[in-house]
Amino acid sequence: MFSPSQEEHCAPNKEPVKYGELVVLGYNGSLPNGDRGRRKSRFALYKRPKANGVKPSTVHVISTPQASKAISCKGQHSISYTLSRNQTVVVEYTHDKDTDMFQVGRSTESPIDFVVTDTISGSQNNDEAQITQSTISRFACRIVCDRSPPYTARIFAAGFDSSKNIFLGEKAAKWKNPDGHMDGLTTNGVLVMHPKGGFTEESKPGVWREISVCGDVYTLRETRSAQQRGKLVENETNVLQDGSLIDLCGATLLWRTADGLFHTPTQKHIEALRQEINAARPQCPVGLNTLAFPSINRKDVVEEKQPWAYLSCGHVHGYHNWGHRSDTEANERECPMCRTIGPYVPLWLGCEAGFYVDAGPPTHAFTPCGHVCSEKSAKYWSQIPLPHGTHAFHAACPFCATQLSGEHNCVKLIFQGPID
Repeated sequence: MFSPSQEEHCAPNKEPVKYGELVVLGYNGSLPNGDRGRRKSRFALYKRPKANGVKPSTVHVISTPQASKAISCKGQHSISYTLSRNQTVVVEYTHDKDTDMFQVGRSTESPIDFVVTDTISGSQNNDEAQITQSTISRFACRIVCDRSPPYTARIFAAGFDSSKNIFLGEKAAKWKNPDGHMDGLTTNGVLVMHPKGGFTEESKPGVWREISVCGDVYTLRETRSAQQRGKLVENETNVLQDGSLIDLCGATLLWRTADGLFHTPTQKHIEALRQEINAARPQCPVGLNTLAFPSINRKDVVEEKQPWAYLSCGHVHGYHNWGHRSDTEANERECPMCRTIGPYVPLWLGCEAGFYVDAGPPTHAFTPCGHVCSEKSAKYWSQIPLPHGTHAFHAACPFCATQLSGEHNCVKLIFQGPID
């Protein structure tokens, strides 16, 4: 396993402890219009100067909406469960000196640490696409990290709003557990998948589960917003592992632990791999011109020397305009090397280091988008069923969120070296 130099990851003692990072799937290193403030493609969670975690304390059963409002206005964090027009259970939360809380959601209000918007498939090339109505909750989830080693991170559905309240209305799925405590689910749910075997070369996909407001684990509902909750999965927890995926119904986030990131290739390493490929001077087998992957900061503009590939066979060429099979299928081309017919696309280097399970050379491309990464990373993501819409699952490229297709969802690239 690749281990980057100590200098890149280890900072002086005064640096805060890093709990981990959330990386949004579908962005190849940054948002299309650039990362700004709390809107970005990845978010690092550091130990706060002062603990801001909360834990449940007093429970009130209230029969009038006024009394419920009075409690939630006391300046304390609380979760309100509306059972009927004249009954609400309010659970007050008190300060917890041992944990830090981070909140994720669509809202730009101050309680949200990481602002997440809907990921549009292939968003690298599509800044204009507008989401008509987002399915991501304004206050989608919260991650609570222990302030002492091993800095365990746990995920909970729903986040506290500006008045420090989580409000589950009459229509939300909610219930009283056998031990008496209230719990519930958010409208479209927070789904989590822990990979089997961590986030390594040997990893296999796990099973998607739903996380409740109090952090219990349930099987999936029939559809995302069904009233009926799934079954409680007693032997699983809401503790995030390296490689855990969090789906907020419109965006999927990858959790990387600080330790996991230590063993992951860095941006420098990916840049070195790019230069290594270009130094080998791969050629177009037909035009005999030298090909080169564009620099990482020009990852959206097709350049003259850009490698292109036939995704059915993997033969790498320079751009050419022949081989069209029909007027209707504009992207169905015949490879001049082996006569295989299939999509012909420009190749892009996968620049988001967090998505790599190893530090192998970029030898495989996802189909049909043409993002290139290591063989083991390509094979890992090719078999992960990612939630799509409210009830479908399909494999997608982690770098652009395009739904994968073809025989294996990815293809081994065949480069031709220089003739001389």
